[in-house]
Amino acid sequence: MGTRRYEFTVDGRLSEEARNAFVDMQMSEAPLQTVIDGEVLDESHLHGIIAQFQTLGLTLVSVHPIP
Repeated sequence: MGTRRYEFTVDGRLSEEARNAFVDMQMSEAPLQTVIDGEVLDESHLHGIIAQFQTLGLTLVSVHPIP
């Protein structure tokens, strides 16, 4: 897969704990969602990020690679 930039959209705003889990990523808040984007090293890293959202109790709305 190689390194690619991804955009993750989750419902709601992130707690301080969740923000700290993704410190190497950029975050922007929309009215009812938070958009997080950053570099993903490989497929294993992608799955780890998704698992981290689940561990934190965040609802993942979408995942998109950024061209």
